[in-house]
Amino acid sequence: MKKNVVFSLTLLFLSCADSETKISGPSATAQIVIESFYEKDEETLKAHSTPQAYSNYMNTINMFNATPKDDSNFTVLQDTIMGDVAWVKYNTAYDKTPGIFKLIKQDGKWLATARGSKDKSPF
Repeated sequence: MKKNVVFSLTLLFLSCADSETKISGPSATAQIVIESFYEKDEETLKAHSTPQAYSNYMNTINMFNATPKDDSNFTVLQDTIMGDVAWVKYNTAYDKTPGIFKLIKQDGKWLATARGSKDKSPF
């Protein structure tokens, strides 16, 4: 019993420490999408995007050379979650200007989605 309690507490501390150092939630999805776009990983891109967003990405993906990087230097500048919609403003090594993703939550999973002409980011 004592071993189980010690093990559980250790696991709890490790999971809390891990969550402070890694990007999670919609920001993690944004990172996956931007990296898979520039690396031309179509399967991963499709798995983390809505069908409309994926179609948009596929229309532009061939304009870029695949750019695998050891570190994309993905940095979240701002993020906000409003119910099932999230916005993530980020910087990467791929581009000099910050980007903004709109994400929606479907079936408990955050997916990058296409921004409509009426969509205004909160930043």
